[in-house]
Amino acid sequence: MRTERTRRRRLPARFGRETTLAVPLAPAVGFRATELTEFERLKERLLREQLTTETRPELFAALRRAANDAAAVAWTMPFPSLVLPELFREKVTAARHYDAKQATLRRGDQPVRDAEVAA
Repeated sequence: MRTERTRRRRLPARFGRETTLAVPLAPAVGFRATELTEFERLKERLLREQLTTETRPELFAALRRAANDAAAVAWTMPFPSLVLPELFREKVTAARHYDAKQATLRRGDQPVRDAEVAA
């Protein structure tokens, strides 16, 4: 039994004229492109300083990863070159702490405290 509520009424589809949107083209090289080279140089300089002072080669990969992570986060900030050095220092500290913790787990010693890693 069909009632007024269950009756379906077909509506014809009407489409208007097809429209196109004008999309402005981006310049070939933007301001951030020149900033990137200076930023990359800063990152490499900070990394080189850490690698020359580091005596354990097994930590080199972790330091490179710390530099890349810090650069990725800093690049999202309004002034990435100002943020990068401090962010890199924090990442290096975390990498050294993680390495020391892993070394103690491999040896089976007592867990490492934060004060011992900073020394």
